[in-house]
Amino acid sequence: MHYAFDGFVLDLDRGELRRGEIAVPAEPMAHAVLSHLVQNAERLVTKDELVEKVWDGRFISDAAVSTVIKSLRRALGDDGKQQRYIRTVHGRGFRFVADVRLVAPAAVATPSSQEEAQPLETAPTEQKPSIAVLPFSLIGSSEIYSAIADAIPGELISTLSRLRWLKVVARGSSFRFRPPVQDFEAIRIALGVTYVLSGEVEILGPSLGFAVELVDARTSQVVWGDRLSGKIEDVHEMRERIVALIISAMELHIPQHEAQLARLRGPSGLDAWSLYHIGIQHAYRFNKADNARAGDFFRRATDLDPHFARAHAAQSFVSFQAAFLRYSADHAQAVADAQRHAERSVELDPMDPFANFNFGRAHWLKGDPAAGQSWLERSCSLSPSFAQGYYAHGWADIMAGDGHAALENLDKALSLSPLDPFRYGMLSAKGMAYLHVDELEDAARWAEQGARTPGAHYLISSFAAAANELAGHHDKARYWVQETQARRKDASIEAFFAAFPYRNAAKKKALSDALATLGFPDK
Repeated sequence: MHYAFDGFVLDLDRGELRRGEIAVPAEPMAHAVLSHLVQNAERLVTKDELVEKVWDGRFISDAAVSTVIKSLRRALGDDGKQQRYIRTVHGRGFRFVADVRLVAPAAVATPSSQEEAQPLETAPTEQKPSIAVLPFSLIGSSEIYSAIADAIPGELISTLSRLRWLKVVARGSSFRFRPPVQDFEAIRIALGVTYVLSGEVEILGPSLGFAVELVDARTSQVVWGDRLSGKIEDVHEMRERIVALIISAMELHIPQHEAQLARLRGPSGLDAWSLYHIGIQHAYRFNKADNARAGDFFRRATDLDPHFARAHAAQSFVSFQAAFLRYSADHAQAVADAQRHAERSVELDPMDPFANFNFGRAHWLKGDPAAGQSWLERSCSLSPSFAQGYYAHGWADIMAGDGHAALENLDKALSLSPLDPFRYGMLSAKGMAYLHVDELEDAARWAEQGARTPGAHYLISSFAAAANELAGHHDKARYWVQETQARRKDASIEAFFAAFPYRNAAKKKALSDALATLGFPDK
């Protein structure tokens, strides 16, 4: 993945910062801080969040953080007075203030690196039409309705994914392309789409307006556009009208046979609906602090609307994360909450793929992924473009010992959402799948890609260490041991298999022996 700003290119996969074709020297911690700030350039990043994501929550003094920021500014040619790139918000945190673009690798790769980078970052194209729905621009301001610019596209993605003739990119990938910058060529190459849907939400006093535009990503030609205006008090009716208008336009302007349209149930109250979408923004940041904040938003949403199925599913999502990564001091309660909220969401809306996905995953926490397999299959059948459903299915295939089935599902997930928040898990799971089919070199290669991808946690780097040890790459294995210990000092063989309950006894023993050889304690 490549981010461009003011003549610089930040290449996350290669771990490199360049200005033109010249690599810019940067200390590892400075590079990690820059990566996190650039990926979150649209918002303030607190000092606590930086410590959580970069230093894995270890105690770090303010002076140590300031030292890394100064080092990073020197690498960028900035300083504390100009703050052209990194702005300090005293007492709160930091913001990356330069204009950032997510760009296609072909546009930034040097002649020697282009061939290597292209397969990892360019999504494959398909014959049937495909679409990316971007976050809308927000004109004006409203504290109550501030989430609407993300919420409307999120609902569109859910609804459009029910059209079996249309491939829809998951929000985790398409939401990386935030306004105002819209490089359609970069979007086409990075996501493998033929169409891009973008829009604006205008809130001026009592008035509310939507403007939408469908663009052919191959030519940047506007295919269709429309506008809808009304009163802010009629936001529920307008939300339904704008969604219906766009769905009808897709049927008209992207003609295909055997189209099937089905709507997902929407929440009954705007406040609960907004809280849910704000919570989702935090949940997909994958750190302890944001996970807790997301849980609070989802609890408030279900308090306001107890029948809001997706908010219950989202509560299961954050409870699962708290249990899986041992965020919670009460592990048993987190496991119970993940199961309870998932059951409630399926009870309220059995046709919601997100509800089925979370119900299927909840079984993993009890060491029985096979029991949740049918629910994961159902999530994919309900929404053929639900990338996370295919990812979870592939993960469960691995735990069951079926590497070939896992590879098929994981390739599907990566194709549907090449920039997904779960990308680190998808790549690492491919490594696990290759291990099951005895392709050790491929296992090590994919394991490393997963471990180097933003969001990867200590269990992912543990597998990278074991996979490289099994492939005979002992130096790389020791490197990933050090990375794992830096991320989590209590990493152990027991914790690894508690998270990954392999059914294949031979593969489990091979991994256990590799981890033991590398010095991981039993408990």
